Amino acid sequence: MREILVRILAGVAVLWAAASLAFVVLQLLPSDPVQVIYGSDSTVTPEMRDRIRAEYGLDLPVHQQYANFISRLVQGDLGESYQQRRSVVSIITSELGSTITMAVLAVGFAVTLAVLSALLTAGRRGFWRWLISGIELVAIATPAFWIGILLLTFFSFRWAIFPVMGDSSWRSLVLPVATLGLSLFGTLSQVMRQEMDMALEQPFALTARTRGLSEWALRWRHALRHALIPGLTISAEMFGALLGGAIITETVFGRPGLGRITLQAVRNQDIPVVIGVVLFAALVFVTINILVDLLYRLIDPRVQRAGA
Repeated sequence: MREILVRILAGVAVLWAAASLAFVVLQLLPSDPVQVIYGSDSTVTPEMRDRIRAEYGLDLPVHQQYANFISRLVQGDLGESYQQRRSVVSIITSELGSTITMAVLAVGFAVTLAVLSALLTAGRRGFWRWLISGIELVAIATPAFWIGILLLTFFSFRWAIFPVMGDSSWRSLVLPVATLGLSLFGTLSQVMRQEMDMALEQPFALTARTRGLSEWALRWRHALRHALIPGLTISAEMFGALLGGAIITETVFGRPGLGRITLQAVRNQDIPVVIGVVLFAALVFVTINILVDLLYRLIDPRVQRAGA
């Protein structure tokens, strides 16, 4: 419990640092919130501008603005959008489901491919390992948006198997999930295979073979467990990155989600929405890492003994 508490406190410190950095960036930006809200509307009087600044607390000293900013965050209040005049929380939650669905399926797709690749090629040499390693290198070196364009070219434009864009059915998820999953697969597969290579050379593997354990059972029941910890770490980091960085993929495929609202907020200088998405991504990243630390003990009991 003490170690869990330390992890939680460290996560809170990370969130506080992210929020403080966001506040500093907000203060350094040259844009005026009133100008962002009303644009070049000539009917806006100086009195109206002063009232808007007072409404958002922009007429207060910087230290008091910071205190109010942190206080609202502690209460789960991310502020109000300059453009939509809605709470940032409601904007994020309205688009969150689409992004989470895509991210979960993409990570699941990447993990499935990586596990199969590691099981089939770890500890072996030959054509199939060379081929799969080449595919991994291509997946790592190719930008996600280029993978998406290639998939669209063949599976939407040429063969018309999947829709070009939108969020109308499960078929519209296939190409975005494949795009993100393939871009994650290369790194994850290489790490897991390397761990399994080392595991299959350990004394326990030789002992298991001498006792008659089949090669497949050795890989599946024993060697794979050694590869799960680094694989779980990378998968967690990938999931957190996907939630905060799905802008390109959602734009290429015309999908709703956090990427779309972030892009719109950047274009419109809607700073509260941009900061809200950044802080939400930081919260997800911290939460996932805490959960992964707890899962380590279930996957490998040696971690728990080392902590003790």
